[in-house]
Amino acid sequence: MLNHPVSVVMPDDPLLSSEFIQEMVKQLRALDRYGVQDSLSAAQLMDPLILTKERKKQLAIVGDPDKDVTDRLQAFYNATATLIEKRSGLPAVPLVHLTYEGFGRVVITVGRLVVLDRVLRDVHRFGFRSLAKLQEEGNTVVNKALALIQEYSQVAEL
Repeated sequence: MLNHPVSVVMPDDPLLSSEFIQEMVKQLRALDRYGVQDSLSAAQLMDPLILTKERKKQLAIVGDPDKDVTDRLQAFYNATATLIEKRSGLPAVPLVHLTYEGFGRVVITVGRLVVLDRVLRDVHRFGFRSLAKLQEEGNTVVNKALALIQEYSQVAEL
């Protein structure tokens, strides 16, 4: 578990209003089953996803992910699939399979087309160096998926 009293995501960060980050906030709120984080701002919700060098040093090299980490991972791929669906007009389905040790795979399908297939390792260390890197990674995945959908539209529409 991270012990980081100092927030690295500022409430006035312009990236908080970007489409990908806003979708991440929606997904994080959706995964908050009991409304524990209802009072948190977007910056506070996104802050645990940012692993600066100092924060990463606090994490064990080997460890099991807790529920908060797996929820953040799930929110990232749910947001990705939601934006793929929004931009392509075709249903995108994320499937995250994860062992309790933090290893697994994530697959996003559109129709019968696999638009993302990624192996997951060391999920307890899931995070990004900055909010910009998080947004960049999300947009990269979405754009690559959209290119595949365009190239293989017959398979995606099945």
